[in-house]
Amino acid sequence: MAAPLVVGEAIHLEYPTRVVLDSVTVGVQEGDRIGIVGRNGDGKSSLLGVLSALIEPQAGRVTRRGGVRVGVLSQSDDLDPAVSVGAAIVGDRPEHEWAGDARTREVIGGLVADLPWEARVAELSGGQRRRVALAALLVGQWDVLALDEPTNHLDVEGIAWLAAHLRGRWPKGSGGLLVVTHDRWFLDEVCTTTWEVHDGTVEPFEGGYAAYVLQRVERDRIRAATEARRQNLMRKELAWLRRGAPARTSKPRFRIEAANRLIADVPPVRNPIELQRLAVARLGKQVVDLERVSLRYGEHEVLRDVTWRLAPGERTGILGANGSGKSTLLGLIAGTVQPTSGRIRRGSTVRLGLLDQQFSQLADIGGDRVREVLARTQTTFTVEGKDLTPAQLLERLGFDRPHLSSRVAELSGGQKRRLQLLLLLLSEPNLIALDEPANDVDADMLAAMEDLLDSWPGTLVVVSHDRYMLERVTDQQYAIVNGSLRHLPGGVDEYLRLRRDPPAPPSARPTGQSGPPGQGAAAGPAGLSGAERRAVSKEIASIERRLDRLTAEVASLHEQMADHDQGDYEGLHALADRLRAVEQEASDLEERWLELSELVA
Repeated sequence: MAAPLVVGEAIHLEYPTRVVLDSVTVGVQEGDRIGIVGRNGDGKSSLLGVLSALIEPQAGRVTRRGGVRVGVLSQSDDLDPAVSVGAAIVGDRPEHEWAGDARTREVIGGLVADLPWEARVAELSGGQRRRVALAALLVGQWDVLALDEPTNHLDVEGIAWLAAHLRGRWPKGSGGLLVVTHDRWFLDEVCTTTWEVHDGTVEPFEGGYAAYVLQRVERDRIRAATEARRQNLMRKELAWLRRGAPARTSKPRFRIEAANRLIADVPPVRNPIELQRLAVARLGKQVVDLERVSLRYGEHEVLRDVTWRLAPGERTGILGANGSGKSTLLGLIAGTVQPTSGRIRRGSTVRLGLLDQQFSQLADIGGDRVREVLARTQTTFTVEGKDLTPAQLLERLGFDRPHLSSRVAELSGGQKRRLQLLLLLLSEPNLIALDEPANDVDADMLAAMEDLLDSWPGTLVVVSHDRYMLERVTDQQYAIVNGSLRHLPGGVDEYLRLRRDPPAPPSARPTGQSGPPGQGAAAGPAGLSGAERRAVSKEIASIERRLDRLTAEVASLHEQMADHDQGDYEGLHALADRLRAVEQEASDLEERWLELSELVA
């Protein structure tokens, strides 16, 4: 069994208005990679603070194994504004010492390579300070890392680097990671366990974000089914019910097959043909056309010779490094930024809705109460065939009714983002441009936003570092690379490859060679010969057949356990042991299948 690194026992934490953690017991063991999720305000950062000894609970205790070193990244840094970037990261270590350390070089290259080494911390932007603070933490030696929103201010490339770094930071089965983040792609890439903080409790789930969502759906389904059975028994055999049936305590591990059964009757996320038909009806055939558009500020060329046609109903994501010109491109579409050269044509029927990062749409209504703002619009919004009032729509976006009496200026960042999106949708645009819509928003709220955008019939342009959201709500992606706009048929993965290995100019390629150097025609992927590829394919087919049989056996064992006499503990124990053995074999085979699939991909 893995050794505990940090343990919190019977933790109780409350603030003047609410109890955040109520008798919570949790632990971090060697090899744990834990993502912490939950709604804003439910206690994610508080739990992280208690376990990392930054917050003292009113009751309970936190213990660490002797000698365990815990590194913490909070949402605010304690960097000395007077020191240089270099000193903030490596301290007073001599250059030959830190430059000779592979991890230090990797962290500096991954997070702060673009920052002047001698620049003062006081001269940096908030995002740059955040990256320096993260780099200063990661160059250290830690047994446990507790990270609060580490992806804030990182672009897609930086987030991918951080995920890879954390996956390889410790040997398998050692070290511990606790991370609070709203970045769902990051959770899936890094975490093997998810803790959901809600209603003063911490509920563990196996796997990253996708596994957590599917398990939560299963949990809610079981609860609903249990309640339906309880109500039925109450009507039929009230006396029997009062004696109480033994509760089932076994909880089957997440399986893809079970997830598929859960979502078998769920319709596709979007109907692209119907949405495009509605978009054309609302917009006509022309939305926005950019023709050989360039833009420069002084000597700095931001965009160069961009030609791009936005068509009705297109859902497009824009990628690019920080400062590459993504927000500028949105400004050109919106007409708030004028090009240095080139031409921009907009359809006569275009009505643009722009959600920016500065909450500019709320600037003039800061003193108004939310209900007063909603009362000024009688527009309804159709979701899945149902007309919702503004108040119903805001509630669907996770807005609590008590906050309807709050003044707009008093709302949290996440609440402002919800109100901003609501007002944008109610203005009935047929072209929406979203600039970092995931900022200040928790995972549940992001899911609600994505759900609304799924049924919105118009043209959508999204700039976001949130890879999960970008891939969820858009159907194609473009990237701004060195001032040019480039289509990405391979999506975010293609963008990351471009950033990692920029394409060589045509003149640099050997004549007659279209593929990578050294890849002969006889060799297949990963350099496999034809015979080796056949052998690998044969083993993959064998594994798939075995997995099918194991899946059927798992389903059968679940049915046997459900129908088994709950008082027969020995029989249940034998079934549970067999279930664990079958699931472990399936898990081992799945890992082997993934290894082989990569060879022939």
